[in-house]
Amino acid sequence: MVMLLAAPATCSLQLVDDVVAERQGGKNAGFFTGIAQDWRDRVQAYIAAAGSPELVPTWPDIAHKKNSFLNLYLSPTEGSVQGAVLGAMRDHTLSLCPACGEAGAPNTLDHYLPKGKYPHFCVTPHNLFPMCDACQTQKKEKTGDAANPRFFLHPYFDVFIANQVLELSIEPPFATPTFDLSAVVGLTAPQRALVNRHLQELGIVPRYARFFRNQHQRLLRLVQSLRDADLDVEENLTFFRDNAAHPTRNAWEHVFYHAVLRNADMLAYLCDEDLPAYR
Repeated sequence: MVMLLAAPATCSLQLVDDVVAERQGGKNAGFFTGIAQDWRDRVQAYIAAAGSPELVPTWPDIAHKKNSFLNLYLSPTEGSVQGAVLGAMRDHTLSLCPACGEAGAPNTLDHYLPKGKYPHFCVTPHNLFPMCDACQTQKKEKTGDAANPRFFLHPYFDVFIANQVLELSIEPPFATPTFDLSAVVGLTAPQRALVNRHLQELGIVPRYARFFRNQHQRLLRLVQSLRDADLDVEENLTFFRDNAAHPTRNAWEHVFYHAVLRNADMLAYLCDEDLPAYR
């Protein structure tokens, strides 16, 4: 959600057709056949609305069959079409969470619109993406509220997150600095508000605070080593920043090094002042 992901390889509309076809020999054949077109239309509406909870209605008429949908996700039959799709989506190569930018392979799939409220999207590929446990714990079943109908960025539809949308400011004293993490100023007002809500609702700022403290100490050790070796500090920090920009400039390390390099006072401190020793 702070990392734009390529659209799912599986067509969300075709999956509806395939699931319905696969149900024809089971006890729920009549139910799925009867709702097939409506289900397909609702998936199409989800895609057209970019998953916005403000624009995508719930489906009260299928409430009595909620578990029939949920079982597609929770207990897929071996060899089932949706089981294969879910397996493929879990078998990703991401090395950071696309929802927060923290390093580490996300080990669960999140439903952008929660499966408890929108069971008919529980196996919709466009509603599923990898997410780390910390983000999943914070997000839970939240979508938005009356004042802010949408809390979260969507990794398939919010194309502006292909650029850097998280900005860090570092304030002196630089031996023990403070920081502020927020949306970049260059976004539109609605985009900036959405990014800041996303940060708040996923609890990213306090999590980044722990990372920042450790990263700052690593930075001081690194810079001292560079100075001891008579190497150019700014040139090397630029290398670290650029190396951390893949696969997204919203990765936590890139956001950190970007902030250091654009802060002239901090850069001067790192290059010229006596640094505290950290081991």
